[in-house]
Amino acid sequence: MVDDCILNSINSPKDIKKLSIEDLDKLCLEIRKKIIEVVSKNGGHLASNLGAVELTVALHRVFDCPQDQLVWDVGHQSYTHKILTGRLDQLDSIRKEGGIAGFTRKNESIFDPFSSGHASTSISAAFGLLNAKNLKNGQGKVVAVIGDGALSGGLAYEGINNAGAYKKNFIVVLNDNKMSISTNVGSMARYLSTIRTRSLYLRTKSTVDKVLSNIPVLGNAARKLILKSTSTVKSLVYNGTVFESLGFMYYGPVDGHNLSELIKVLQVAKSKDRPVLVHVKTVKGRGYSFAEKDPKIFHGISRFDIKTGKYGNSAGDFSSKFGSELCKIAENDSRICAITAAMKMGTGLSEFSKKFKDRFFDVGIAEGHAVTFAGGLAAGGMLPVFAVYSTFLQRSYDQIIHDAALQKLKVVLAIDRAGIVGEDGETHQGIFDVSFLNSIPNVKIYSASFFDEVGIMLKKAIYESENVTAVRYPRGSEMYKPTDFICSDKPFDVYGNFLNCESVIVTYGRLFSQACLAKENLELKGINVCILKLNKIKPIEKKSVLFAKKFKNVFFFEESILTGGVGESFNYELGCVSFKGNFYLTAIEDKFVPQAEVMASLQKLNLDANGMEKIIIEKVG
Repeated sequence: MVDDCILNSINSPKDIKKLSIEDLDKLCLEIRKKIIEVVSKNGGHLASNLGAVELTVALHRVFDCPQDQLVWDVGHQSYTHKILTGRLDQLDSIRKEGGIAGFTRKNESIFDPFSSGHASTSISAAFGLLNAKNLKNGQGKVVAVIGDGALSGGLAYEGINNAGAYKKNFIVVLNDNKMSISTNVGSMARYLSTIRTRSLYLRTKSTVDKVLSNIPVLGNAARKLILKSTSTVKSLVYNGTVFESLGFMYYGPVDGHNLSELIKVLQVAKSKDRPVLVHVKTVKGRGYSFAEKDPKIFHGISRFDIKTGKYGNSAGDFSSKFGSELCKIAENDSRICAITAAMKMGTGLSEFSKKFKDRFFDVGIAEGHAVTFAGGLAAGGMLPVFAVYSTFLQRSYDQIIHDAALQKLKVVLAIDRAGIVGEDGETHQGIFDVSFLNSIPNVKIYSASFFDEVGIMLKKAIYESENVTAVRYPRGSEMYKPTDFICSDKPFDVYGNFLNCESVIVTYGRLFSQACLAKENLELKGINVCILKLNKIKPIEKKSVLFAKKFKNVFFFEESILTGGVGESFNYELGCVSFKGNFYLTAIEDKFVPQAEVMASLQKLNLDANGMEKIIIEKVG
């Protein structure tokens, strides 16, 4: 706990309204210290939160929450917001099982009017909240806080387009730190860069008044007339912006670490009777030298040492393995292209982006566009590989169907973070990709359990598939691998002695490791099982079904949502070959999986070795 008394005295946003600017500056220092302390122990989003401290304090100083509502895009920068809204004592539990979330959550606080986790949603959600207020004759303002990275997502423009025609006050705060996770790309990033290089925009009526008063030919009447037309004033003294063309009054760029300036501009924005966009410049990682120096690494960070900035381990992960394997393939094939949606580092494509600049495409936070763009590349004779987190692939479901699978285009989806991801919780679990891809014709899916399989499956996807093919792999490092197991290029593998064995475990992905541990534990208790490991999970290989048919008991374990999953498909295929035995399916039933460490979640879902062992003993004794 921080020793300084100002932070400890803040129990709600009302408390900061009593403080002087000097005390608010001191409060910001204390907040930063607390955030660094907590994230160093729990992991989380550090750089983005450090950059938004003054902005958050200013917002709560000017607006009266919860009557006024703040909607945070993504919500990963809301730690200061949580502190100021009565959750300081809970901050040590952030991202832990049973603790507060690393994003905004409706069920966590009345000060979180909308849950978040994915980018580019804030403007649409906030505009919906505002219209709900109006329909119910409610009071209060609504503010959407969106980063410049999230502004590269198409949904943000759909919201801006809709809200720009509004005839009342609606406020969008653009938190511009020149980054999302990786450095921002695209024409909007370049456009914002040109705005930043200009002198400060005219921000308040008093400032405009001073400028006009210095023009001799204007009398008071003329000056008052011009003041009524913001667009006219700005056309006289400054070039307009694209936001004004879209219907927003624009203020900025404003120094996002100058509380006095922020408060004044937000007060002006609050007083208008039309949509307003406040452009705020912030520094990602502000106040912690290691995060300022390398904001990409400290965007989302595991536990680290505050004094040295050292973090993580060198065990390697699936993302980097994928990136190195793709580079090897691309060295011998000039048709290979890599696509990311603002996740170059997260998906392991940093090396590729340097070696093959002309064939690397960062499309911004625009997963739907990425898939259709990949479809265009494929139709033009290239071999595109779109590397994307499972949770974000959900945003391109329509494009996979309409712009890739329907046209039988050879698009490879490298699905990172497949399965349970841990502390980021419900919005980031990779448990839906199998079910929604399983329902799409002309799609093939491979699921890797170990590093060696990533390269094998990637080559199969690129060179042995004709249509859309996904290669999915989990977050982090490999799990347990038996010394006598050898990865193969077959559609499925059988592990263990299946002769005189009545029960078989069927699974795929990293659950194979848990199945191997369960097998070993069961053998110690006199129960023999073998394992059918599916490498290609769509379409299911007929020979794997015929193999499973031989057993009295088939236990299917799946780290994915049950409905529409591989387990259901496998059960159907068993029925088609007249299977007479018992089929037991354990998967994630109709629910979202909350935040917790990966193994803790697997344990609760009976998808760890102990859970598998318990279920098998219960059924076969």
